[in-house]
Amino acid sequence: MSDETMTIGPDEILRRLPHRYPFLMVDRAEAYVPGESIVGFKCVSAAEPHFQGHFPENPVMPGVLIIEALAQTGAILMSKTLNADISNTLIYFMGVEQAKFRRPVRPGDVLEMPVEVTANRRGVFKFKGEARVNGVRCADATFSATSAPREA
Repeated sequence: MSDETMTIGPDEILRRLPHRYPFLMVDRAEAYVPGESIVGFKCVSAAEPHFQGHFPENPVMPGVLIIEALAQTGAILMSKTLNADISNTLIYFMGVEQAKFRRPVRPGDVLEMPVEVTANRRGVFKFKGEARVNGVRCADATFSATSAPREA
């Protein structure tokens, strides 16, 4: 099975990202192309803590968490591309240059998040990503990240 078709499941995601519940925002990934692209997936559950207050009668996933899910998808792509070991390397989100929110994401939705590398200069990866539900774009952003040694 090639990297491009292999599903990246929860066990590998936990090896690639330092995030843990309730802040782990990617359940699985697939379509990994080294140094180029990946597609992450997030199953949005009504049990997630942010829905208690955002908004209880009309639950909507906060836009900042959609951006975080895109960033974590990019971090998985970086981690695999760099073969990073999270015991001594962290991937840091550096910034968002553009973000647009087009439709609400609600409990029961499955976010599909294609993310592609648009540049990689001096260890700074730039990405373009979308968050979709049932093929409909909910959000998109350009963002950047880098890796650095984990501090003791």
